[in-house]
Amino acid sequence: MRDSAASGSEKLKARKPERLVGESRVPLHVGIIPDGNRRYARENGITKAEGHALGAERMEDLLEWSLDLGIEYVTAYAFSTENFKRPDEEKEALMRIYSEKFREIAREERIHENEVRVRAIGRKSLFPPGVKNAIREAEEATGGYDRFHLTIGIGYGGRAEIVDAARKLCRRVMEGDLSVDEIDEEEVGFAMYLPSLPDVDLVIRTSGEKRLSGFLLWHASGSKLHFVDKYWPEFGKEDFLNAVSEWQRSSRPHKRKDKPKNRLSPT
Repeated sequence: MRDSAASGSEKLKARKPERLVGESRVPLHVGIIPDGNRRYARENGITKAEGHALGAERMEDLLEWSLDLGIEYVTAYAFSTENFKRPDEEKEALMRIYSEKFREIAREERIHENEVRVRAIGRKSLFPPGVKNAIREAEEATGGYDRFHLTIGIGYGGRAEIVDAARKLCRRVMEGDLSVDEIDEEEVGFAMYLPSLPDVDLVIRTSGEKRLSGFLLWHASGSKLHFVDKYWPEFGKEDFLNAVSEWQRSSRPHKRKDKPKNRLSPT
């Protein structure tokens, strides 16, 4: 009898996060730092390429969970500017994965059913033609959507984004389109890679590391941070729901900000 009661209690506890999520508002924008693919591969006797492939599959799961909850913006940190220093063999495997996954996105039925707009941010010019073409294919195939937004940070670094934003602002000043005194937070935000991207409500990082590693430094300045002591391929739906329910419990009951206006970025 005691075992039966304990079992029921455990089941109730396991369902609690999902129930809380359903009863409360969800974040507008969730950021993901999917860390630990290589360590997972090493500890499980598989290649780094296989670890990264598992991580890519987990990202598909996360998008599905987010769509089910009605989270409108998901931004994932796929490849940082620092990752270019990795061994050539590993980078080549990652390039193959990115080419395949962006092309799959362009054809994925659920992407189109849910009107998910897919975009990549970062120094995309640094990538080989196959990756750049695949990104372009995914962005063009989903460019007319505005219901949900999946943003992939590829060749991305928070400091690099701010540097590139500063260059844009300098060019505008030099061209007479903007004066120095007119530069404020709105103009700086407008100069970021994706001006329409709202601030991040919740940042989730896996693998036990407790740092942002340059992820969305401008947009995540006020984010709730949630760290999970699991490698990314081990991250499951319950972990995701726990992160969202923790955000719900700790976030202030203020009115959620509206989506930012989608101003056209100057060339």
